[in-house]
Amino acid sequence: MTELSPKAAETLTRWLENPAVDTETKAELNALKDQPKELEERFYRDLEFGTGGLRGIIGAGSNRMNKYTVGRATQGFANFILEQPVSEGRPSVVIAHDSRRFSPEFTLEAALVLAANGIETYLFRSLRSTPQLSFSVRHLKATGGIVITASHNPPEYNGYKVYNSDGGQLVPHEAEEVISYILEVDPFDGVKRLSQEEAESQGLLHWLDDAADEAFTDTVAAVSLASEEIAASLGRDFRIVYTPLHGTGNLPVRQVLSKIGFTAVHVVPEQEQPDSEFSTVKSPNPEEREAFTLAMKLGEELNADLLIGTDPDADRMGAVVRDNEGKFVVLSGNQSGALMIHYYLSRLQEQGKLPSNGAVVKTIVTSEMGAAVASHYGATVFNTLTGFKYIGEKMTQFEQSGDYTYLFGYEESYGYLAGNYARDKDAVLAAMLIAEAGAYYKAQGKTLYDVLQGLYEQFGYFLESLESRTLKGKDGVAQIQGIMNEWRSNPPQKIAGLAVSEIQDYALGLNGLPKENVLKYLLADGSWFCLRPSGTEPKIKVYFAVVGESLQNAKDKVAALSKQVMARVDGE
Repeated sequence: MTELSPKAAETLTRWLENPAVDTETKAELNALKDQPKELEERFYRDLEFGTGGLRGIIGAGSNRMNKYTVGRATQGFANFILEQPVSEGRPSVVIAHDSRRFSPEFTLEAALVLAANGIETYLFRSLRSTPQLSFSVRHLKATGGIVITASHNPPEYNGYKVYNSDGGQLVPHEAEEVISYILEVDPFDGVKRLSQEEAESQGLLHWLDDAADEAFTDTVAAVSLASEEIAASLGRDFRIVYTPLHGTGNLPVRQVLSKIGFTAVHVVPEQEQPDSEFSTVKSPNPEEREAFTLAMKLGEELNADLLIGTDPDADRMGAVVRDNEGKFVVLSGNQSGALMIHYYLSRLQEQGKLPSNGAVVKTIVTSEMGAAVASHYGATVFNTLTGFKYIGEKMTQFEQSGDYTYLFGYEESYGYLAGNYARDKDAVLAAMLIAEAGAYYKAQGKTLYDVLQGLYEQFGYFLESLESRTLKGKDGVAQIQGIMNEWRSNPPQKIAGLAVSEIQDYALGLNGLPKENVLKYLLADGSWFCLRPSGTEPKIKVYFAVVGESLQNAKDKVAALSKQVMARVDGE
């Protein structure tokens, strides 16, 4: 153990000697006694509870996802919940989980810790989507929510996200309060816990039934602007292939599409059922073309008009459309967002439902194309930091002040929401809207690809790209911070032949936004790039955005910009 840092060695010893730690966990750790580097990674710190909650590799250790780290986080969250105002009865929390390893076990662990603190919990009998959790917190008027998920991370990961009474993920000041409570909790002796039998007999553990599902899917379907047209004819002729990528989207997406009249929906059979290993894909991420390999195969066989994929917790939606040659093209998150904004706002306008104070909310790393479309329809565009929690926070502000009517929110990472029923991105809603738009335009003899080209011609050839570098473990954290420090201390004056016109360092707290470790460089021609450490993965992400005179010109510009920036990021 001499090769371990003092903190790691001390924490490991405590785990091995504490009687509260089960024999299975101790055996897992003892099996690693000849792997000091692995033990250092597991114990050099506590798994960090950030503004998005916990996310990490499953396994024994203070820096891993396991029942002890989940229990400690839940005890801290319970202490936070007990401080929140409750209009009547006891405080309550809704908990949902996805298809990942140990998700049901972590869900029950959280519920039993909450119950021991006198907090009622509402659990689903099986996996449910993150947006349904957000909706259910609001629908049941709960004090908070938890969802056990690691979104589209690899199979060895799981995570733990917490929600406030609005149904949104905690914003920084709330997260900081929860973190302060967690830091006071001893992971073994400081966590209260009831048995399942005790929690149920005391009326502290409730199991939700089909009515909860119906309430969610009915509410999502009610956002549709074309359900009568789709049910009458459009839904029969528009062929959709859908893949839930082994996650939670299978039932709700199909149910909502059916409710508004789509009948030609085909699910990729190999990816229909939940699978914690995500065995048919390298990554269950609808942002990646590879995730659609089986969907494209089925789409060709069925001559499908549209392919849709959702990630494991069904908060991100990816779409694949046919180009002018009939080949499948994977839309970027920015492209799908612009298409949905155009469809949704234009239809509201046609139907006389577009409010004069409409608002569209996007993040600082999201394309300006959607903003241009929204402005065209008279909507005010707001920018937030990355993370849908900030969009949800804006929604609540609008609802309370009445100054703006929320219409649509989105981020480039495939997260979208229309309607005011939730405070997190919803792939179920997005799947419905993109399918509805596709069917609507097909009836006019146009594909979604045609509509996208029309938007380029009208608003400009906006093009974006994203590069990332994965830097794992203790060393990776230091490398990522080193990259950010280097760009701050030695900012470029010119890049890709363009002068840097402005540097926006969000660590300073710009434009009234919370401080965040993000650097954005604006260039003389309106292009920009942005460096941002991921909050959920061991990555540094670099975003690029240009506006070209043609699509090819935009491709050339983004390639040149990306090449030069990444060469510096990689130390070349």
